[in-house]
Amino acid sequence: MLDRHGAVLLEVPDDGEAGRPEVLRGDLRQVLLDSLPDGTVQWGRKVTGVRPLGGGRHEVTFADGSTVTSSVLVGADGAWSKIRPLLSDADPAYLGTTFVETYLYDVDRRHPATAEAVGQGAMYALAPGKGIVAHREAGNILHTYVELNRSAEWVAGIDFTDAATARAQVAAEFDGWAPHLTALITDGEAAPVARMIHTLPDGHRWDRVPGVTLLGDAAHLMPPSGDGANLAMFDGAELGKAIAAHPDDIEAALTAYEQAMFARTEPFHAEAHEIIDLCLGERAPYGLIDFFNGALVMDDRR
Repeated sequence: MLDRHGAVLLEVPDDGEAGRPEVLRGDLRQVLLDSLPDGTVQWGRKVTGVRPLGGGRHEVTFADGSTVTSSVLVGADGAWSKIRPLLSDADPAYLGTTFVETYLYDVDRRHPATAEAVGQGAMYALAPGKGIVAHREAGNILHTYVELNRSAEWVAGIDFTDAATARAQVAAEFDGWAPHLTALITDGEAAPVARMIHTLPDGHRWDRVPGVTLLGDAAHLMPPSGDGANLAMFDGAELGKAIAAHPDDIEAALTAYEQAMFARTEPFHAEAHEIIDLCLGERAPYGLIDFFNGALVMDDRR
């Protein structure tokens, strides 16, 4: 945890035991894909629509005009799910926060001061309404999210197809910050991408609809707090277990899965909003520092 000038406010030592190892998303996806029989995943089949046929069956239409009919349909298609409207009229709402994503490569050689500031794990430099968060990835890469509480109109006013201009406009929000921190923006070696943060209503749930269910962000999109991918994978595992436990009654399986999933994910919505407030609220960065210090005390007690 750093202040805007790069001074260290909190450093959590790596004792070799208390770390939280992560896997790169692309590597994890490849592990999962490699576990499946060839042809299970059909690429280039973007869903454009779906309609109920009755009796729990649905017709799914793809961008190429082809269709399939399902007996069990699982919407694992993210924030803007095409399947969700079968179950719920809830739409994701913009939270008022945008993360601008960028990367630096070969950082120890080409960006040594910035690499040292980030260290071997994650770095947070935060202030009310804005922050620069970066972490080191395999291959000597720094992956950065520039976090800003800004209106949708502010985001729309930046032409992110013009990488240089977009970097300059985002960096201008951090005037007076340490150059080795703003370098994470200005020296970015990938085109900056705006990730506008959307969320479904807290405690989003629906009534049982035969033959269809949701998992992951399609079911419970929430602000980023480090739990989204984990919850989605757990949803998938629990759905599979529910179907295996009720092989002759798919509706019993989906009912059991949904009721457990609703209860399981509801607390994470509140935690996600709390994390966003700790990072970008009026107490930033000290609210997050207190949070980390409290977690360290709990670890010591265990």
